[in-house]
Amino acid sequence: MAKKIVGTVTSDAQDKTIIVTVTRRVTHPIYGKQYTVSNKIAAHDDTNQAGVGDVVEITETRPISKNKRFTLNRVLEKSHGQIEIKQEEVEKQPEPDAEKAEA
Repeated sequence: MAKKIVGTVTSDAQDKTIIVTVTRRVTHPIYGKQYTVSNKIAAHDDTNQAGVGDVVEITETRPISKNKRFTLNRVLEKSHGQIEIKQEEVEKQPEPDAEKAEA
């Protein structure tokens, strides 16, 4: 049975390849403290349909290249995009400390 893994796409810069970050919580065997472990997996995306920030399901398959052992099964949730603030807008806003000093 092939493994199915759910993760978040962190890179789609390469053609037909996505980098999926899979995070999981692990409990330390001696101390009992929980910590986060993340793995980056290269997956084959034949149609280039996944973008950065999408939650995807990938499935284990035969080796496609040196690093790719998974293929994109389906996109579970599309990303809402990223918000970029222009530097000009940041410079226009007065600092809150300057207003208090004047009063």
